[in-house]
Amino acid sequence: MKKFLSMALIAAMTLSLAACGSNANNEADSTGSDSASSDKTYVIATDTVFAPFEFSDENNEFVGIDVDILAAIAEDQGFKYELTPLGFDAAVASLESGQSDGVIAGMSITEERQQKYDFSDTYYDSYVAIAAAENSDSQGLEDLRGQTVAAKTGTQGAECAETLKEEYGFDIQYFDESSLMYQDVITGNTVACFEDQPVMAYGISQGNGLKIVAEEKENFSTPYGFAVLKGQNAELLEMFNAGLANIKENGTYDEIIAKYTSAE
Repeated sequence: MKKFLSMALIAAMTLSLAACGSNANNEADSTGSDSASSDKTYVIATDTVFAPFEFSDENNEFVGIDVDILAAIAEDQGFKYELTPLGFDAAVASLESGQSDGVIAGMSITEERQQKYDFSDTYYDSYVAIAAAENSDSQGLEDLRGQTVAAKTGTQGAECAETLKEEYGFDIQYFDESSLMYQDVITGNTVACFEDQPVMAYGISQGNGLKIVAEEKENFSTPYGFAVLKGQNAELLEMFNAGLANIKENGTYDEIIAKYTSAE
């Protein structure tokens, strides 16, 4: 009987040790999986032409404030990414469909958007400018009464135009790209366009054929933020915020902004 009890006790201890070994292996596998996640390449969607935030330069290289800020943050935080220029609407659609992990595209942080996206800390403050052809007689919003203006779909400029539409009695023609919107104003199909002020100021400095006739700072002054789908990619958002704070502290951020706005 004693021999039987001893053998039973040994068997029980063996099973107990085996179980402990199994748990330890599971924890190691889990830790290894978490470490492997650091090798992920994030897909970041952006606009195609939204200078000075993203655009192709004379060497056909994709550059801009957003492009450089993302690169600096990724280097600071040590994560990999693939930047995909799609156009603003397409970039947002790719985020919502899960085809991209984040969007950086001069995206205004609004209450409506915060219902669907989680935003980073502000990386740029902007407001809306209204621009007409440089050879036009338009001097302000009063000169737009009863005419057709242009706006870029899904932007703060479009929201501003929609808000002022009834007061000034104008119609709105929508465009997917800023360059097409500008050309429409220059050719006289529309009398003016609504655009983010830094974008318009940069375009004018580069000779885009427009002039600013009015600005909406009070009600349409909004910050830009990096966006992820609500409740997803929290680790990417955390890295963006941490990296943004670091590049602001070490002067890299100021260098990037000066690089693209010194011509204004």
